[in-house]
Amino acid sequence: MGVAELTRNAVHVLPAGALEAKLALGRPLRVKLGIDVTSPDIHVGRGIPLQRMRAFQDEGHIGVLIVGDYTTRIGDPSGRSSERPILSDEEIDRNAETYVDQALQLLVPDQTDVRRNSEWLAGLTFADVIRLTRMMTVAQMLERDDFAGRYGAGQPISVSELLYPLMQAYDSVAVEADVELGGTDQLYNLLAGREVMEAYGLEPQVVLTTPLLVSWDGDKMSSSVGNNIPLAAPPEEQFGRTMRISDDLLEDWYRLVVEEPLPGGDPLDAKLALARWIVTRSHGEAAARIAEEHFTRVVREGRAPDDVPEHVLPSENPIHVPALLAAAFGLSTSEGRRLISQGGVKVDGAVVSDLDVPRAELVGSVIQAGKRRFARLTD
Repeated sequence: MGVAELTRNAVHVLPAGALEAKLALGRPLRVKLGIDVTSPDIHVGRGIPLQRMRAFQDEGHIGVLIVGDYTTRIGDPSGRSSERPILSDEEIDRNAETYVDQALQLLVPDQTDVRRNSEWLAGLTFADVIRLTRMMTVAQMLERDDFAGRYGAGQPISVSELLYPLMQAYDSVAVEADVELGGTDQLYNLLAGREVMEAYGLEPQVVLTTPLLVSWDGDKMSSSVGNNIPLAAPPEEQFGRTMRISDDLLEDWYRLVVEEPLPGGDPLDAKLALARWIVTRSHGEAAARIAEEHFTRVVREGRAPDDVPEHVLPSENPIHVPALLAAAFGLSTSEGRRLISQGGVKVDGAVVSDLDVPRAELVGSVIQAGKRRFARLTD
């Protein structure tokens, strides 16, 4: 495979020549990737460095997946303009339980060493933490763009945030990493790992960063924002979300996610192929076929899905349609009125323009709100 495949799509491989020197050692390298458990899912964007880990595994190296259950309790400030909210211990533990199965969709289980960083960070004494803090200066910390911006704007920076890069760096000491992977927003933390490893008498790790995936809204993919495609999402959801990507993003998605050139021809065909690929990777070919059929029927053709949920009509007559939309789909009555005014509400395919409809006209029919909400109305 060679270095070119191992470093496919890499933005940084630092320092120059260090990866080649590590590979020349002739032993399996320990390739680390840490993921904080700030949400219950790993999304397609976070899968990009996992794909690089898989490339190393295919060459016989060991993937060291760090589930950051302890560092999540501190909060990673990378790329943030404010301090990240801290989850409860229960949320963190619940999220951590889902991560490994999702990551192993992309990795070789027998070559993956899964560790929680609470294994070593929870056991550090206060003296250990003080020793760790001596390895970097406040001036070095404030060189970070996110810290520098907040400091210059007079916004607060907690001491715990200053500790975060050191804690992530100590992970590399604990697992004796040869290589650490991460997105470009992690460059500072990964380089801190090199300094801390050297201070503990270890050979510093090689740093390899990958690009951040831009989602359909033009921002980087993020679980907290909601513009993500979780690896564990149902097939229909994965397919539908992928189809929201704009044509101008397709080339990057093929390069970073599929790791193949964008096929020529109609962008719609390329987008459909991308959606099939993403669903197949998580759920298999049969699920991808069903998801595409669902998308074609419900979204492209505007027809009801086969498994339409039932909703019992209220007894009053006539039926106030905005109230019905609120009860059936969770819309607010104002959202319902707006959707009706835009022609977005249909009963058995016919556009509804009235706010009040005789009950007898609705019994047994299928009501549609927007492109994807359907309900069969029963007596």
